[in-house]
Amino acid sequence: MKVPWGGRVPSVGWECTLKLLQRKPRRTWRRVFLPGALCAALLLAGCGGGGDDGERSRARGDTTCDGELKGTTDITMWFHAGPSGEFETLRRQVKDFNAGQKAVRVELIALPEERQYTDLVESAAASGELPDLLDFDGPNLYNYAWSGKLKPIDSCVPDSVKSDLLPSIREQGTYAGRLWGVGTFDSGLGLYVRPSVLKKAGIRIPSGPDDAWTATELTGILHTLREQGYESPLDLRLNYAAAGSEWNTYGFAPAVWSAGGDLIDPRTHRTADGFLNSPETVEALTTLQNWSKEGLIDPDKDDKAFTKGRSPISWVGHWMYGEYTKAFPGDVKIVPLPDFGEGTVTGMGSWQWGVTTGATDGDAVWRFLAYLLKPEQIRRMTQANGAIPATNSAVKISPAFAEGGPERLFIEQLRTVARPRSQTPAYPAVTLAFSKAFAKIVVEHAPVKAALDQAVSEIDKDLADHQGYPSDGP
Repeated sequence: MKVPWGGRVPSVGWECTLKLLQRKPRRTWRRVFLPGALCAALLLAGCGGGGDDGERSRARGDTTCDGELKGTTDITMWFHAGPSGEFETLRRQVKDFNAGQKAVRVELIALPEERQYTDLVESAAASGELPDLLDFDGPNLYNYAWSGKLKPIDSCVPDSVKSDLLPSIREQGTYAGRLWGVGTFDSGLGLYVRPSVLKKAGIRIPSGPDDAWTATELTGILHTLREQGYESPLDLRLNYAAAGSEWNTYGFAPAVWSAGGDLIDPRTHRTADGFLNSPETVEALTTLQNWSKEGLIDPDKDDKAFTKGRSPISWVGHWMYGEYTKAFPGDVKIVPLPDFGEGTVTGMGSWQWGVTTGATDGDAVWRFLAYLLKPEQIRRMTQANGAIPATNSAVKISPAFAEGGPERLFIEQLRTVARPRSQTPAYPAVTLAFSKAFAKIVVEHAPVKAALDQAVSEIDKDLADHQGYPSDGP
């Protein structure tokens, strides 16, 4: 199973790994690994970082592409995943691209799985050793753009490609009015339900975003299903929900937005006070907490609440479609998340690609990105990872997501009711604070308003520590 986000753990000695990587001969792809003790020893021997590179590259301006390629250009790219269908597909795409033309040679580098990818990016950026093409989880884009890790790619992407992208892809990749990133796939949320169970209980099945259950209606449905013998009829994937997990924000910020609340002031991004702890947010999370207190939510400790039939409703994303339909062939439907007062909302955003400030040649990087965005290449990747195709042209050739397909709801939602996670450089602090508060509220049953007030304090402290993240960068 592949979820569209990553966690956060410390890393050791990555600058040293990057220095040694540069001395190795090029190959189409490779995995880089050095034990922490070896890196530490080499650091003592003089394996240091070259921080000036980032400043010099920033001075080069933001016209990332000028439309010219001279000779053969070598570029490096990083990828966040280890051995998987997604990684193997990308490896083959790199091989095919390199074989099909001579202007650009791409080297794919898969990073050590033992260390958290996001932290490796931070370490490499600090030493000026980022690759030309960087893979990153979507909401991290805002901090990367603000802090100077990325270059805007408006000058690279033709209008025809921009217009073909799903609106959610364009929105996810935009910061301060500029396009900084683009993905080949997106993500989406919904309620997976078993129609046979609902029909037997006399429960209506929503037909689309305009017909979503209300939160109050869903509460009644859960009690009806309990009367039908389902003790814990709702699965919220609480096996993902440890404090600090991105699932808590990705999965349940939509409930806050649907209620009329927010994680931070969406206009100024200067405070969370009055938004994350607003009456609307408190009400939405109180509803979720009440479901938990009543035992209506399965703890899902075995990761099988839905597939074993304990919970006929599962609040989760696109990545569970294959497993769920395998468990109940012909008896799975995806319906919108509940409406908490101002309409249903879905989460969105997945891994994106960006051009780093130190890239050798933006046009060379774009040449490869343009290849990955071809409809047949997007379909190739989304067949491997089950994600949602990023362009309208790729959707048309993807039966599950095309008109009449079983996952078509995800496309409809991304075009109408999807919202990106908070588009601010403070996002790492926002998501950590909200995730911890969600775990306290829903899992530990802590007082809702107090937990949200604490989260507000943590976010506003981060904003103060960074002078409100001024628009001209750190």
